[in-house]
Amino acid sequence: MSRRTRRTMLREAAAAALLGPLAAEAAQHVHDTAAASAKTTGGVYKPKALTAHEFETLQVLSEIIMPGARKAGCAEFVDVLSTGSKQMLAIFTAGIAWLDAEMRRRYEADFLAAKADQRVQLLDLIAYRKNASAERNPGIAFFDWARRMAVDAYFTSKEGIAELGFKGNSSMSEFQVPLESLQYAVKRSPFA
Repeated sequence: MSRRTRRTMLREAAAAALLGPLAAEAAQHVHDTAAASAKTTGGVYKPKALTAHEFETLQVLSEIIMPGARKAGCAEFVDVLSTGSKQMLAIFTAGIAWLDAEMRRRYEADFLAAKADQRVQLLDLIAYRKNASAERNPGIAFFDWARRMAVDAYFTSKEGIAELGFKGNSSMSEFQVPLESLQYAVKRSPFA
């Protein structure tokens, strides 16, 4: 694959991610790109778009949002997409800057230096739109992005797919609806 084609694909994937969840093929391409990049640097991914501080902050934040996110490469996923989109890069750099500034205002430490319970206290405020206020709205908007990207990245990774138990398409001689599903549907049916 030519370098131009890879860049084009990353730009297209980043543009698609700005609109909603990525298609499985596009997400896999992003994961493969991150893995290939890590191989060239001795197995350790070096951020391309985010600074080292932003990348590490995103790793910690993603792990809080989605346990297992660090191993699944969620921060790498966002960094690779950010190389293909100035808009996505701006969302994450501004969001992490807001997060650090708010942590300093509240606890006199940036997000990485703050204690775990302090991180959770701030994230509990920005995780819900019902907590909207002029000062929190940028954090709420960023957290929406961070949460969506962490979940998208995790569940399109090998670890996330394994957790779902997806085994791929397979043939069946007969399809049977699981009894639990039938009971659940009947219990909620207005006709039962």
